[in-house]
Amino acid sequence: MSSHAIAENDSSSPWSGGKSPFSVSYGKLFMWFFLVSDALTFSGLLCAYGFMRHKHPEVWPNPADVFTHFPFYHGHIPLAYVGLMTLILIMSSVTMVLAVEAGHRNDKKKVTFWLLLTIIGGAMFVGSQAWEWYHFIVGTPHGALRSVNIDGTWVQQTVYGANMTVNEYGLPVFANFFFFITGFHGFHVFSGVIINLVIFINVVRGTYERRGHYEMVEKTGLYWHFVDLVWVFVFTFFYLL
Repeated sequence: MSSHAIAENDSSSPWSGGKSPFSVSYGKLFMWFFLVSDALTFSGLLCAYGFMRHKHPEVWPNPADVFTHFPFYHGHIPLAYVGLMTLILIMSSVTMVLAVEAGHRNDKKKVTFWLLLTIIGGAMFVGSQAWEWYHFIVGTPHGALRSVNIDGTWVQQTVYGANMTVNEYGLPVFANFFFFITGFHGFHVFSGVIINLVIFINVVRGTYERRGHYEMVEKTGLYWHFVDLVWVFVFTFFYLL
């Protein structure tokens, strides 16, 4: 009898059914399935952005000239605020690592503390992104002269800020990609904050302590680290390159 047939007939084999071959829970496994599919979605968006930028290199806006606002500062600091947003999100990933590590030790107090900091960091990032969107939409006080389609006729008009049809800073498609990519990622972060808040409430109420493990914190951590990693790519390809 072949070794393959023996493995199939051997009830102690991990492939015989009834157990995970790699000792991975179904929750973690399906979280990985979701993250892989989501990674493909973000990859498609960034590839489309790169294609359009390569197609219009002469007129494509320079993000360093667009995102120059900083709270309570009236001058221009290129990409300083989005850099701060990135730092906040990365630090929230660090606190999530610490929350998961505390969960492995069944330390409810530490899990509560680090998970709360993660929630605060995520909320700060979402709020910062809303602030950035506001200034991008409002635009500069002087605006810019752009061609605008009015009733089928192209006319020169001063445009302030950006939306889905006009863009003070350059091509409207730049604004479209900005709203869609950062908005899609922002939705992920906002969803992560809500999920972490639910997990935090369960931690405080002792739900996972009674179960004897904090695997839910670990599964949520996988999602949160993915969101942080995606932002590193968005920040690199959309803002820096």
